[in-house]
Amino acid sequence: MEIEVAAWLKVSRTPVRDAIRRLEAEGMLEHEPRNGLVVARLDRQAVMELYVMREVLEGTAARLCARHASDMEIQELCDLIEAERQLSGDFEALARHNVRFHSAIHRSAHNRYLEKSLAAVNDSMGLLGAPLMLLPHRAETAAAEHARLVQAIQDRNPDAAEEVARAHVRAAQRERIRRLFPDSAA
Repeated sequence: MEIEVAAWLKVSRTPVRDAIRRLEAEGMLEHEPRNGLVVARLDRQAVMELYVMREVLEGTAARLCARHASDMEIQELCDLIEAERQLSGDFEALARHNVRFHSAIHRSAHNRYLEKSLAAVNDSMGLLGAPLMLLPHRAETAAAEHARLVQAIQDRNPDAAEEVARAHVRAAQRERIRRLFPDSAA
């Protein structure tokens, strides 16, 4: 596999080997008997743990954003809310926009270690499948949650911003659990 990937990417085996080791260390790849290295699958408990971390980190980012964001950064968030309204119905574009929206909050929190932690969690979120913003009902609900979040940040209310962000992640978690594990309660 390492040789094939290196040939496909037209690079030496060393960076491929390093990347594979990193993905394995981060739990994104795992060894499966008789199949070798495969993309990891997360069980229900792992998904719940991942969302707990996302809730804590996103809540903290929103809190810090409400405290530290510049007026220009808050205006950017307001502009992103307006752009999200304009994208209504274009679910692929909304999924891409969602990444930009959350990244803007992360940057506006002004904490590089928090940003690194969020990036690691978001990398792991990729194991869960397609973005929930591709679902019409989730995109509509998320847009309203985003607007409430920006309002709390604009009001410079860290407690409200954190609570709205946490509720937003919990709503996404419930939807993801329903989709990944339809036979279990959320």
